[in-house]
Amino acid sequence: MDIKTATALRRLRLVSAPEAVSFLLLLVCSVLKRTTEFNAVPAMGMIHGVLFILYVIFWADAWNRTKWPLKTAALYFVLSVLPTGGFFAERKLRREAEDAVIASRARQAKEGAVGA
Repeated sequence: MDIKTATALRRLRLVSAPEAVSFLLLLVCSVLKRTTEFNAVPAMGMIHGVLFILYVIFWADAWNRTKWPLKTAALYFVLSVLPTGGFFAERKLRREAEDAVIASRARQAKEGAVGA
C-alpha cells in the first residue's frame, strides 16, 4: 500500500467516529427539541452536515485509491448513514490498515531475505 492510499484510509477512519457521534447527538437534540424548550438542532445539524460531507469526500477518495469492490465501497457508505455505523467503519478500517502494514512488513522481510 502506498503512502497516499494509507493516508486516504487514515482520513476516512479519523472522520468516521466523530461523524457517528455527531449523528447520535443530532438525534438527541431532535428529541430534546420536541420535548423541551432546548433547540440545538440548527448548530448540531450543521456540525453533522460538515462531518458527513467530509466522510463522503474521504470515502470517495479511499474508494478511488484502494480500488475496493463495489460491495466493500457500498458497505462503508451504508455505515455512514446508520446512527452507529461510523464506529463499525472505524474499527474495520483500522483492522484493514493494520493488515496492510503486516503484509508490507512481510514483503520487506521476504525481499531482504532474498537479497541477502
